[in-house]
Amino acid sequence: MKIAIVYFSKTGNTQKMAEVIKAGAEKVEGCEVRLFDLEHVDADYIKECSAVIFGTPTYLANTCWQMKKFLDECTLPLGGKIGAVFATANYLQGGADTAILTIINHLMVKGMLVYSGGAALGKPYIHLGAVALRDHLEESCELFELFGARIAQKAKELFANN
Repeated sequence: MKIAIVYFSKTGNTQKMAEVIKAGAEKVEGCEVRLFDLEHVDADYIKECSAVIFGTPTYLANTCWQMKKFLDECTLPLGGKIGAVFATANYLQGGADTAILTIINHLMVKGMLVYSGGAALGKPYIHLGAVALRDHLEESCELFELFGARIAQKAKELFANN
């Protein structure tokens, strides 16, 4: 079962949280997970993935322009794959939910099966996607690792026999 994590990270915070998600997803038996910054996405690997998790820093209360441009121009076959999103932000009211929803809109248009675990898996609830604040990255690691495991588990549940 292959999973990709595609992210943009200017300061390293979003990359760090992508690495934590990767560690959580790899705890699910049979999952191979690779990280890709936007400039080094491996199209062949993405084609084989059952899930793709997207990560963005939050700028001006929204997703970064680099991720928006990537998704606007993306021709990868994403339809039918699980899509999930996470964000990093400087401030609690900094717009991370808007950043996540912007990406979710793209994923739905591309035919992805958007998943976060929501409230269905109990606490901690991850309604739209995982969010980490700049000054609290370490405190967010447990949640981000759980987020990765939940996405991987759902991918395995849905696609293990394919």
